[in-house]
This record gives sequence, C-alpha cells and structure tokens, in this order.
Amino acid sequence: MQGFDKGIKYDETSFGRVLTTEKARGKSLGKQLIRYAVETIENRFHTSEIKISAQDYLLRFYSEFGFIDTGKKYLEDDIPHTEMIRK
Repeated sequence: MQGFDKGIKYDETSFGRVLTTEKARGKSLGKQLIRYAVETIENRFHTSEIKISAQDYLLRFYSEFGFIDTGKKYLEDDIPHTEMIRK
C-alpha cells in the first residue's frame, strides 16, 4: 500500500491498492491495513480528506471507515470501480 500526498493522484491525499493473500483473508488484516493507512495519512499529511478508487464489491467495506461514494463509476482493468472520499 502506498500513501500519496495531495496533487499526486487526486487533489486530495490517497492510498493505492490494498490486498492480502488468499491465505490471510478472514483475519481482519484488511481492516487493520485501512486503519493504518488512514492514521498514517492523517499523521504524515495532516488531513483526514482521502480519495480512493474502490472495487464496487468493497463499497460497504470502505464505508465502515467513513468513505462515501462520489457517484463517479468506471471500469479499471475491466473491473467496476467507484471513486470514494473520506472527509
């Protein structure tokens, strides 16, 4: 996972693709990674405003961390994605 300052990927701060291995799934590691990403961005870049590109099947997952659907939908690598923002 990579954190990006404002103006690099979006006008807002962001983080890149988050993944766990198949063997690690079901152990809440994804939730730990997102908490860590949000805390790192807040501490490093001094903002809680974060924009991400989420695979559509993960919209509910990211909403648990305060991300909301911006309504911008698109295909990336033939996978439905939605832009989400956390303020």
